[in-house]
Amino acid sequence: MEQQAKGAQFLKVTGIIMIVGGALGIILGIVALIAAIAANALAGGALGLLIVAALLALVGSVVQLIAGIVGVKNCNTPEKAQTCIVWGAIVVAFSVLSTILTVAAGGEFNLVSFLIGLVLPGLFIFGAIKNKQA
Repeated sequence: MEQQAKGAQFLKVTGIIMIVGGALGIILGIVALIAAIAANALAGGALGLLIVAALLALVGSVVQLIAGIVGVKNCNTPEKAQTCIVWGAIVVAFSVLSTILTVAAGGEFNLVSFLIGLVLPGLFIFGAIKNKQA
C-alpha cells in the first residue's frame, strides 16, 4: 500500500478549491474587464488603472487555476513540493497586487476577499511544505 505524503490532503483540498475559485474568477474577471473598459470609455479614458486592476485579477485567476491543478496533480509527490510552494506564492502575490491596484483605482477594499486570497494559498503552501518534509 502506497503511503500518502504528509501534506497531500491540504494540497488536494485547497487545490480543488483553487481550481473552482480560479474558474469562477476567470468568468468574473472577464465581466469586470468588460465593465472597466466600458466605464473607461464613458469617463473619457480616465479609468485606465481600473482596467489594469481588472486585467490583473483575470490573470491572477488563471494563475490560481493553474496552481490548483498543479497541487491536485502533485499532492502525493514530495519531489514536486517546491513547485507547489512557488505556485502558491505567485497566487498570494497576485492577490495582494490585485487588491492594491483595485483600491488605487478607486475601488473598495474587501477585507473578507483579501483574507480568503491569502488564507487559501497559505494553506496550499502549508500542505506543500508538509510534503517537502516527507
